[in-house]
Amino acid sequence: MRELTYYVASTLDGFIAAPDGSFDAFAPDPQFLQYMAAEFPETLPVHARGPLGIAEVPNKHFDTVVMGRKTYDPAVEAGLTSAYPHLRQYVFSRTLGHVDDASVTVVAGNPVDTVRELKKENGLGIWLCGGGELAGQLAPEIDRLIVKVNPVVIGSGTPLFTHDYQPRSWSLVDATPQAGGVAVLQYER
Repeated sequence: MRELTYYVASTLDGFIAAPDGSFDAFAPDPQFLQYMAAEFPETLPVHARGPLGIAEVPNKHFDTVVMGRKTYDPAVEAGLTSAYPHLRQYVFSRTLGHVDDASVTVVAGNPVDTVRELKKENGLGIWLCGGGELAGQLAPEIDRLIVKVNPVVIGSGTPLFTHDYQPRSWSLVDATPQAGGVAVLQYER
């Protein structure tokens, strides 16, 4: 059975985006980008893979990515129907409709049902790219949490998880400090 991993950048105060949805507070150090390219190459979008020298590097951890529409929209605004053509992509939206790209599937139904079906398939893991609302809906299905904690506090924005009060315990399995003050924290359920 495949695992669902929520792999995401966060501020020290637990936000994954600014109030307007932007990611300007996350300015990765070039050395940290090299770490990401080596350890999680498939999580870098297509327009970054060439400049980082990983355009042809095979996926290490994931072959599928799931995301909400707010996470998908910035790629569309940049002219990309698929930011991750090297992955099977599922975008959860009740309003998006069809996307003219074979690597992108729009799902209007229940994300939990879809993820449960994806977990039954053979292959690499499933990456939950974002956002906080989708993470809140999928919280019971998340097997691993990898948070790239950035050394910045923004005060408000999109929280790491958006859901009702439901404490869930995690076990820290790795903590790796990176250049620029980022700490990569890995947790298992």
